[in-house]
Parts: sequence; C-alpha cells; structure tokens
Amino acid sequence: MSARIMVVEDEEALTTLLRYNLDAEGYDVETVARGDDADTRLKERVPDLVVLDWMLPGLSGIELCRRLRARPETKQLPIIMLTARGEESERVRGLATGADDYIVKPFSVPELLARVKGLLRRASPERLATVLTYGDIELDREKRRVARSGRSIDLGPTEYRLLEFFLEHPGRVFSREQLLDSVWGRDIYIDERTVDVHIGRLRKLLNPGREQDPIRTVRGAGYALDDRFAKVE
Repeated sequence: MSARIMVVEDEEALTTLLRYNLDAEGYDVETVARGDDADTRLKERVPDLVVLDWMLPGLSGIELCRRLRARPETKQLPIIMLTARGEESERVRGLATGADDYIVKPFSVPELLARVKGLLRRASPERLATVLTYGDIELDREKRRVARSGRSIDLGPTEYRLLEFFLEHPGRVFSREQLLDSVWGRDIYIDERTVDVHIGRLRKLLNPGREQDPIRTVRGAGYALDDRFAKVE
C-alpha cells in the first residue's frame, strides 16, 4: 500500500509541483492550502507524513506543528517543514517545535523526495518492507502471497489489502470509517457494514481450523491485529 502524504502549502504552483513528483513516486497525496483546514483533516485522518509550510493562512505551520505534537495520535507523525527562512535561528525554532526535518525554499525536488523516503523508512520501516510478518502470518508483497505457519492462503484482492494494512499498523485500532478510507479509498462510497463482511471473510481464510484469530474486534471502536497474536511461535 502507498504511504499517505499530506502537503500543507498555499503556493499553488509549488503544491502542483509537489503533488506531481510525489504521485510519480507512488505516494497517496492529499493537498491542503490552509493551516486550519489541515488541522481539521488531521483530526479525521492521520497520514504517514506531512510536508508543512511555515507560513500559512488560517493557522501557521509552527502552530500546527505544536498542536500535532501535543496529540497522542500525531505525536510521532513525521513532519518536514518548508520555509523561505534560511537563518539558523529559524531552523532551530522549527526543529524545536517538533519538526523532524527542515528544508529551505527554493529546494531541490530530488532532495525533498530523498528526505521523505528517509523519514518514512525510519518511522515506518514496514511501509518499505518486502515481507511483512506478524506471529505465524507472512505476507510477501513481491509475490503477493500470504502464508500461515508455512501454509499458503489464497486471499481475494480486498482481503489482501486489509491484511496488508493491518500488518503495516500492528496493534492499532481502526474504525470502520478509517478502514474504508485507507483500504477502499475516500472516493469510494460504500456502506460501513461492507468492512464487517470482508473482515469476516479474512478471518475465515486465516483461521480454517481452530487456530488463534489474529484479528481483534474492539467493541464500539473497530478492529485491530491482536497484540497477543504477535507472541505466537
């Protein structure tokens, strides 16, 4: 699955340039022009990385960065700040606020892409891993094969994407709405009960016998990979 990147930038030409190049690298890109709008969207859906301009209408990049670091769900969110300010004191201020990296305009697009990839690798190595494992489950992205305890499991495309998403975020609870956005996409309008149907199919395929169910139902919240399942030998 592609890493999701939010670009918060009010310069239309730069936004277009960043979207084009990030899209070309295979990332799922969302762009926002105002700091306050970005704050609202980030409360609804957390991406894998944010490219954040310093000067924004509605809410400054510095203030947005402070807010993100204050929330548990975005405390570890990778943030790259963009700014025209090149003075050392401003770079220190940006990093002290909580940004993971800092790049001064005008900048080299290949350099920005390299920094994005480096941050994603450090923050979410599973995003770039060829093989994902959890307990006795193994998913090979190159071969698009899934196995449990060495036994091959034939998954449909939706069940495969669901399992891949869970393996990328082991232990984290996702609501049905979050799963719809992340696995099916924001532009697909289907009933949330569809998630329950596909979770049920995935469970049956992963647990044909009396094996431990790796998927945990969290009443009133959603679904997650069970933390206890990771201890399976």
